[in-house]
Amino acid sequence: MYIHLLRCIKFSPRRFRNRNRCIYTCYMGSNSTKLGRKNAGSIVPLPCACASLRRATRLVTQLYEEAMRPTGLTGPQFTLLQALKLAPGISQKMMGEILGIDSTTLTRSLALLRKQGWIIAEPGSDRRVLRLALTKSGEREYERALPYWHSAQESLKQKLGKKNWKKMTDAVTHTTEAIQ
Repeated sequence: MYIHLLRCIKFSPRRFRNRNRCIYTCYMGSNSTKLGRKNAGSIVPLPCACASLRRATRLVTQLYEEAMRPTGLTGPQFTLLQALKLAPGISQKMMGEILGIDSTTLTRSLALLRKQGWIIAEPGSDRRVLRLALTKSGEREYERALPYWHSAQESLKQKLGKKNWKKMTDAVTHTTEAIQ
């Protein structure tokens, strides 16, 4: 089905005036009932690394967000609290580099945490650099949310299995290193 789908898209543009119709026809011509199930092997492979990674990221994010819902924290908020727990006094610039977050998004996200009273930003030895740290309230919030995060983490580890967990974390790390 996948190869047929690519042939429709790549090699038959004149045959089909509307490429979406071609994809739909190829998709519906396959065993499409299988694709609605949440079984291993039911995901259609995508030819684009970006699309594949974004799809995986969305699904993993949904898993973590669902587990974290009782805390009221979003995944990105927890990530920032966790980063500050692990690296107190880190500069905003360094945090952005480590997490791969652009300055504008990071500033906006940190402002929300600052508004909650969970983080403080103090000038470093160079007054142009802000050093970030958790407040006592921020540490309590992190500790309160940590079991929910652990639950999501263990759920994903279980779904992947120990071997695939290691492969996935290695692949993501290598991908990040190769792009930076």
